[in-house]
Amino acid sequence: METKAIMIVGVGGQGTLLASRILGTVLVEGGYDVKVSEVHGMSQRGGSVVTYVKYGEKVYSPVIEKGEADLILSFEELEAARWLPYLKKGGRLITNTQQINPMPVITGAASYPENITEKLRAAGTDVDAVDALRLAEKAGSSKAVNVVLMGVLSRNMEFDESIWNMAIEACVPAKALEINRKAFAMGREI
Repeated sequence: METKAIMIVGVGGQGTLLASRILGTVLVEGGYDVKVSEVHGMSQRGGSVVTYVKYGEKVYSPVIEKGEADLILSFEELEAARWLPYLKKGGRLITNTQQINPMPVITGAASYPENITEKLRAAGTDVDAVDALRLAEKAGSSKAVNVVLMGVLSRNMEFDESIWNMAIEACVPAKALEINRKAFAMGREI
C-alpha cells in the first residue's frame, strides 16, 4: 500500500489535536503504520495549527512537503487557503466554512478575504465545504466542530463506522461522549 498523507489544519483552540488522535487511533486499528507530527506555532494565541498524518505499510517520517497531501482537513476557511499548496494534484480539501479573524484582521491592518471556498473551487480544487459549527451546535456543543469534521472525513476513507466510534470512545472524555457521537453522526450524514 502506498503511503497516504493527511493534513489537519486550523486555529489554536479548535480541537485539531483531538481530531488527530481520533484519526491516528482509526489508522492504527486499521493495521497501518502511522506517524503523526503536531506543529503548534502560536496556537495558544489563536495562531495557525497543523498536524501531519502519514500512514501506510511502513512510514518513516510524518513530514508532508508541498504538493504531497492526499487530503487536507481544514477547521477554518482561511487556513484552507493558507495550506492549499500542500495538497497534491487530484487531492481533496474538506473545510469548515467557519471564519476566525486572524490578528491583522482584528487590528484593522487587513480584511478577511471574501469567497474563499468559491475561489478554491474556481481554481480547480476538489472542495467539500461544511458548516461544521452549525452541526456541532445542533449536536449540543460548539466545541464538537472537530468531531463533526471527523464524520465528514470518515466518508472519504475506507474504514468501517464502528472503528471510528471506537476511536471516539477511546479519545473523548466520558462526560462529552454522547454529544461527540451525535456530532460524528451528523458529519458523516451530511
